[in-house]
Parts: sequence; C-alpha cells; structure tokens
Amino acid sequence: FTDLVLETWDLQCERNSQEHRTVEMGREQLVVRRGQPFSITLRFSGRSYEEGVDKLAFNVETGPCPIETSGTRFHFAATDFPEESGWSAVVQQQDGDSVCVSLCSPPTACVGRYSLTLETSTGYQGSSYRIGDFVLLFNAWHPEDVVFLREEDERREYVLSQQGLIYQGSRDYITCIPWNFGQFEEDILSICLKLLDTNPKFLRDQNRDCSRRNDPVYIGRVVSAMVNCNDEDQGVLAGRWDNHYEDGMSPMSWIGSVDILKRWKKFGCQPVKYGQCWVFAAVACTVMRCLGIPSRVVTNYNSAHDTNGNLVIDHYLSEIGERNRRSRDMIWNFHCWVESWMARPDLAPGYDGWQALDPTPQEKSEGVFCCGPAPVKAIKEGDLQLKYDIPFIFAEVNADVVYWVVHQDGTEKKSTHSSVVGKNISTKSVGRDSREDITHTYKYPEGSDKEREVFEKAEREQSSLREEDEGLHLKIKLSDGANNGCDFDVFAVISNNTGTERVCRLMMCARTASYNGTVGPQCGMKDLLNVILEPRTEKSVPLRILYEKYGESLTQDNIIKVVALLTDHHTNDVIVAVRDVYIQNPEIKIRILGEPMQKRKLVAEISLVNPLAVPLNSCVFVVEGAGLTDGQQIKELEEPMEPQAEAKFRLDLVPHQPGLHKLVVDFESDRLAGVKGYRNVIIAPQPQ
Repeated sequence: FTDLVLETWDLQCERNSQEHRTVEMGREQLVVRRGQPFSITLRFSGRSYEEGVDKLAFNVETGPCPIETSGTRFHFAATDFPEESGWSAVVQQQDGDSVCVSLCSPPTACVGRYSLTLETSTGYQGSSYRIGDFVLLFNAWHPEDVVFLREEDERREYVLSQQGLIYQGSRDYITCIPWNFGQFEEDILSICLKLLDTNPKFLRDQNRDCSRRNDPVYIGRVVSAMVNCNDEDQGVLAGRWDNHYEDGMSPMSWIGSVDILKRWKKFGCQPVKYGQCWVFAAVACTVMRCLGIPSRVVTNYNSAHDTNGNLVIDHYLSEIGERNRRSRDMIWNFHCWVESWMARPDLAPGYDGWQALDPTPQEKSEGVFCCGPAPVKAIKEGDLQLKYDIPFIFAEVNADVVYWVVHQDGTEKKSTHSSVVGKNISTKSVGRDSREDITHTYKYPEGSDKEREVFEKAEREQSSLREEDEGLHLKIKLSDGANNGCDFDVFAVISNNTGTERVCRLMMCARTASYNGTVGPQCGMKDLLNVILEPRTEKSVPLRILYEKYGESLTQDNIIKVVALLTDHHTNDVIVAVRDVYIQNPEIKIRILGEPMQKRKLVAEISLVNPLAVPLNSCVFVVEGAGLTDGQQIKELEEPMEPQAEAKFRLDLVPHQPGLHKLVVDFESDRLAGVKGYRNVIIAPQPQ
C-alpha cells in the first residue's frame, strides 16, 4: 500500500457548535464542551482509508509546555469504540475518499485552547498533519462534569443567557439595572483565555497553572483575583468609590461587560477605570459563563464589611446623628458578588452547588485580593474553617450592628436598635425578569433555634438586641415616590407603647450618600427639643427634603440617608432609626417598530424626559444588546435638554440571532447620569 496522504479536512464548526451550544462563538473557530463528542472530516488523496491497514492517531495539546503527566497533552489512536477515561477517536463512517471521525475529551479535561495533530501510518511509513486549533469549555450538560446542572432552563439562564438584571437600590426600595453579559460576543472568548494567561499563577508556573484548568474551583479563584487590579496583576478593572471618575468611566455608566473586556485587551491589559461591586461581579459572571461554568450575580442588602472579624459592626453617632469617629467597619446599602455552580470534591460531602465568589477587592486571601469559592451551604451552616474565605462572607450576611451615641462629655450610650444585616439576598429569576429571593440559602429564618445554633457554632453568642414590645419605638417612613428633581417628605413615626406620658427630643438629619455607606453634605434637618408622647399612641413628624438642597450633592447612587435619634428625657435612653431613601430616575422609553425578524432591519425608538428644573448638557445615549446590535451604538444630542423637554431618536438594528434579547440603554449628562432602561425583544428565526 502507498502512504495515506491527507488532502483536506473540515472541523465541521457549524454542526459541532450547534450540538455543543456554542453557535455564537463557533463561527470562525471550533468551540466544544468537554465530555461530549465532536466530529471532523478527513479527506485523503490518491487512495482512500483502509481499515486494518492504515492507522490514525491524534495529538491534542494545550498551554505553552504540554506534558502528558500534567493532563495538557494526549496521544490517542482511533479505535472502534470510545475510551471511557481519556481522549478517544472513533471512525464513524467512510464515504469514498472521506472519513468522519468522532473525537471526545474526558469530562475532567483541562479547558482552554488546544492544537490538534493527525498522525497517519501504513506499515512503517507515517506522516503528521497539523489540523488546527479548537477551544474546550466546561460542560454543564454532562452528568460527570463537576459543573453539571440538572435543569435545562437553569443551564439556559446561567450558561447561555447573554443578558440579565442586577439588583441595586436599597432594602426598602429594590431596583434593578439591565446588564449585557455578552459572553458569546466576538472576541470575548479569546479575551477570557488571555485573562487566564495573564494571571500571576500562570506566569509563575505555566505547566502547573494549565494542569489545574480542569478544576472550576481553581478557575473561579483566578477569575476572582483577575477581575480587580489591586495586586498589580494586570487585572481588568480599577475600583473607585469617591465620586471622582473624570479620568475614566463612572461605574454607574457601564451597561455591559463586553465594552470593559474589549478595552482591557485593546489597551494592553491595563486596568479599565472604574468599577464598583456590581461591575466587578458582572464581568466575573461573563468570564465564568463564557468558560462554561453556570454563574449568576447576587445582591445582598445591608451588607456588612467587618474588618476586625468580630462579627459586630459598631457605629458611633454624635447627639445630632452625625457619624462620629471613623470605624473601618461599614454597612453597604447593597453588595454584589457572583455565585457559580460546581461540585466540591476537595471538601467533605454536602458542599456541592452554588459557591460565592467575590471579585470586588476588599480583603486579601492567601496574599491576593480574591474571595471564594465559598460554598453557600457552609455559610448557612457557619462552617467557617472550610475553603475559601467563609468568615468574610458569613459576616457580610450575619454581623450585628450596634449604634453608640456619643454625648458631648464623651460618654457613650448603646442605642436600643440593632439594624439588620443580610437582607433580601436577590438574583434574577430563571427565564423571567423577576427577582428571586435567595436569603434562605445563606441563613436560617431569623429568630429560629437553628439560626442561634449556627451562631454558636460560629463561636459567639448572638448579641443582637431584640426589640422589646414595651417602651418607645421609632421608624422612618417615606411619602410616595421620591423622584429626582422633586421635593418629598420623610416621616419619623414614634410609638409610645407604655402606660405613661413621655417627653423626648427628636433629631432628624438627611444626607446624600453612596451605596458603600459613606455620607455627603446635609440636605435636611429637624431638631425638636420637647416632643410629648401620650400613652399608647403613635405620632408622625415630617421632614421636607428639597431638591435645591440635595440636587447638587446627590451621587450617582441616588441615595439619601435619613437618621433619626429619639432621646427619652426621663431615662436618657436613645433610640436610633436609619433609612436609605432611593431617589428615582426618569424612565427611558423604548418602542420597537416593525416585525422583529433575524437578519431583517428593525427600528428602536428611544426617548427620555428631563425631570429637573435645569437644562441637561452633554447628553449621550448608549445602546447595546447581544444578538441585536453590532457592538455599542452611541447617540450624542447636539443641543442641551431643556427642563421637561423630551429627547427622542430612532436607531436601526439588524438582529443576527433569533430568540429573546434585551436592548439595553444608558443615558448620561452633566446633571443626570447613569439612567438605565431596557426592552425585551423576541426575534423570529429567518424563514428557511
């Protein structure tokens, strides 16, 4: 027999990407999921392949220094049936000069970019052909992959969906912003692989790093560290929280991860300015979904940042309710992190499932700014010693808050109010634009025996002060909506649940605030020295908050923090109430004109009314949506927007993917910024 000569080959990108659910990233290159077979066609010239005479074998290699013992290089011959444990190749069918071969990786293979080589031999003669590259991803559809997720609708949401909602606002007024994750958009896969190759663990020991890329726990830890740049590791985002963002983008103006990741690559892996918690979490979610690990962004309201690890957050207030003495311990209005779904064979049984990963740089873990993966079940059970970083996240959802009022003579009085941490932990529901409350996955019901048991296991008694029914009560209520540009009222509602008349001093103070708990200038104040409270009655005291007072200092977080202090003249007891009022931005209206169909022109009409009493200058709309727009579309208004005026424009789209998509819009101007809107659009497939 003469030598077998390979003439051409076909990696069958289209067919394989359909079967592996990688269509949108597999147009130009072969992208497949581990543990699942993929087919290639080989065409020989001169003569056809003869079974029993010709031998076919393949080499797959990943990383710069592939070694068989590290699991980054494999040599395997074509056989009659698939190999269970390693890589395998099976000749499926022969058609004249062509042979179809089915290749399959084990469900434990390292993810990343591989090169594929074919070796043919006939007798003693042999040839070698480099066939090309392919990318291997995690496989949530394969029961033996550690990221296996049983429900198809969950796999669709947490691996395949390119858009979502991220919850923000405050515990009393939960809002959400749309986000374009865009993990299948052009170039994003190669940027995610570049991120793995930029990480310091890879630069230190390339062989060891590549050999550990079969493990989502390892990958999660690397991604958590690489999304922030605090280790001077060429990370993706620089964090900033001081409201000075002039030399970059304000964290509130981003609407998707694609723009951020592309900027990072374009500027030579220099950190992109600027991110805050939801931006870090959303970018990490994009990278994890892109690599095939089911992931979602979650929001914790009243999130504690307990720097000294004692699970108590102490706040010191002056008699008029101003922050006294800076404690590094803070309560954030909300804090976002990522959950990724994976088994934890590295731990005792019982900790598989959702794992918390927090890429926002807060504390170091093993010398690096990263956090997790921490099994959510371990957080719920108070198993603080397990890997990784459980005490920090446990405190975020469980710490107690104690307010101390510091009198002018320096004495401190503990307030009879314990604000509650770890509320309304939220994520987008599967397949719907509604909020799923997942607090029960992080903690037992408050006040239950089980909750107390967990606290004791976390090595402390629960010191939170349960409110007594007897005595005085204080809470802050809000009139109807607080709309940006308008004046509104907040009310201190005082109840006297005793049988005697009480005389008290009531102090109310409102300040603009940022979501991480820092406060700005005062925008409203009331000090009533003698409030008389009849027995068993309730009294409501209003405080008017004026736009002319808050407009200048309102941050893009749109939060006003109202603190009320009630001092009982008789006992000198002090009660504290705190409420974060969310100031609502105007609505961006989006109309879709025409019938939405794949590869056919579609028009979106986008409009917004200026709600302020002043003109808006430098107005810009930014529009994007995976599968709908080609990258970002930017519309700058030539004229300022007068008060109450409407800006309206039309945008032409040619959607290239059928199915459900979100068109996401952000509006920026000098006085009104970070305004978000979105519209769901269902694109019909092109008629065949």
